[in-house]
Amino acid sequence: MTSGTFDLIVVGFGAAGVAAAIEAADAGATVLAIDRGFGGGATALSGGIVYAGGGTRYQKAAGVDDDPGNMFRYLTQEVRGAVSDDTLRRFCDESAETISWLERQGASFQASLAPFKTSYPTDRHYLYYSGNEKAHPYKKHARPAPRGHRQIAKGLGSGKVLYSRLKASALKKGVVFLPHTTVDELIVEDGTVVGVRYRSADERNLPASYARRSVLAAKAGNWAPAIGERVAATLHRDWEGAARPGEARGHAVLLSGGGFVHNPEWMKKWSGPYRDISPLGTAADDGGVISLGLTAGGATDHMDRMTAWRFINPPSAMAEGVVVDGAGQRIANEDLYGATFADHMVREHDARGYLILDSKQWRKARRQIRTQTNSFQLLQLLYLYTIGHRKGRDLSALARKLDLPVNATAATITAYNSGILSGAGDPAGKAPELSSTVMSGPFFAVDLSVKNSPFYPAPGLTLGGLKVDEQSGGVLTESGQVIPGLFAAGRSAVGVCSVGYISGLSIADCFFSGRRVGRIVARAVEGTADPAESAAL
Repeated sequence: MTSGTFDLIVVGFGAAGVAAAIEAADAGATVLAIDRGFGGGATALSGGIVYAGGGTRYQKAAGVDDDPGNMFRYLTQEVRGAVSDDTLRRFCDESAETISWLERQGASFQASLAPFKTSYPTDRHYLYYSGNEKAHPYKKHARPAPRGHRQIAKGLGSGKVLYSRLKASALKKGVVFLPHTTVDELIVEDGTVVGVRYRSADERNLPASYARRSVLAAKAGNWAPAIGERVAATLHRDWEGAARPGEARGHAVLLSGGGFVHNPEWMKKWSGPYRDISPLGTAADDGGVISLGLTAGGATDHMDRMTAWRFINPPSAMAEGVVVDGAGQRIANEDLYGATFADHMVREHDARGYLILDSKQWRKARRQIRTQTNSFQLLQLLYLYTIGHRKGRDLSALARKLDLPVNATAATITAYNSGILSGAGDPAGKAPELSSTVMSGPFFAVDLSVKNSPFYPAPGLTLGGLKVDEQSGGVLTESGQVIPGLFAAGRSAVGVCSVGYISGLSIADCFFSGRRVGRIVARAVEGTADPAESAAL
C-alpha cells in the first residue's frame, strides 16, 4: 500500500492528470497518481483529437495559414466567456507548443488534411476542420483553419494510443501510479488540503476477469448504458471485497477525475433539455471528484452546460439537406459542428429535428460512404439506409409521415430552394459547396431528435465543474478565495470548453489546465514560485 508524502497527488489519471504529473515530474517533483480504473478516463475512450492551432508544424506542412491571434478570434465565439480573454489568449499562444510537448511524450500526428466535411476523419487523414471554422457566422470573424490533430492510430484507437503514450512517459519519469483506488476523503488541516484518504484494491486480489470486464463496462456504458451499469455493479462488488484503506500526504492535491454524466441524480438536477443524451465517459464520470472539492468548500459553475453530438455527416452530402423542427421550421445551417447544431436543436427546438433530403442528395451521400467513413460510422449508416429513415413520394407525403405541418415544412424547403436558385445562397448561410436544392422526389427523412436510442444515440458529456483560479488552477470558494493545497483540472473544473464544445477542445483543455497545475508544483519544487503561487500551495 502506497503511503508517505508527495509533492503532488493526482486524483484521476486521465488527460489532465497525466499532463500535470509529467510537468511536475520533469522538475523532480514526487508524484502519486490515483485512479478508480486503469487510468485514461474519457480520453482513452475518445477519438484522440487534440484541438491545436496558431501555426503547428502540421498546419504549416498542409499549407494552412493560422496564427495565435486568428485562433483567438475564432475561439472567442466558441468559448463565450467561459474563461477570461487573458486565459484564452494564453491557451492559443501555447497551442502549437502543446503539440510539440505531446510529441516529446511519444504522441504522433500527421499533416494529411481531410478534403471533405466530416465529424471524424478516415485513417487516411489526421488533420481536419473539427469545429465551426468554415461555417457561418464563425468564418466572418476569423480565417478558417483546420485545428483537429488526430493521434495516428486505426479507427477509434487514437484516444487509447494517445493516452498510453502519455501514461508511459509519466511512469518512466517516476510517477507512482495507484490504480483501482477511490479517494473517499480529503485531509484538511487549518483550512489547507494536505492529503487524501482512500481505499485501494491490489490487482492480485481481484478476479482474473476484472480487467476484461472493466473494458466491457466502459464501452457498454457509452452505447448500452443499462448493460454497462450491470457490469459496473459486479465490478464494484469485486472491488469492495478486495479494497483496503490507505492515506497519502501531499503539498498539492489535484482533482482531475472527469465530469458527472454517469450520476443520475446530478443529471436529473442539472441536465434540463439534455436529459435524454447517451452518457459518454467512464463509470468514474459520476461527479465523485467534484464532490470532494465541494466538501473542502469549493464552488461550482456551468453545471447546467452539456454537450451532445448529432452529426449530419459523413457522408458530406447529408449536410446538403434541410433540418426542420417539429413545427416545420428550419433549425440552423446544417454545416455547423454537430454539437453546436445539437445545442440549437435541444435548447431552442425541444430537441426535435428531421433531416430532409431529396433523391439526388440521398444517392450522392450513399456513393460517398466508401471513401468518407470509418468502420464505426458504417454501423449507423447501415441503420439509416435500412430502417432508420422515412420516405415519401413528395414533400407533403413525407411531412405527414413525420407528423409535421405540411404547409410550414413546404414553406421552409421553398425558401431554401429559392435562395439557391436565385443565386443569393442559402438564407441560413450554409456554405455554397454544401447547398443544393431539395426538389427531386422521392424525398427522405432522418429523425435527428436527441433521445437515448441504442440504434442512433446522441452521446454527450458534462462541461461544468469546480471553479478555479485561472492563473494557478487552485479551487475557489463561493467568495472567490483559493483553497490552499487544492487544485482542479479537466472536466472536473471550469475550463475553456465549459460553455461550448467542439472536437478536440476538451482534450486540449485537459492538457492546458493539467500542465498549468504541474508547472505550479514544479516551480515550488525548484523554489521559483511567485507569492500568489506559493499561497495556492
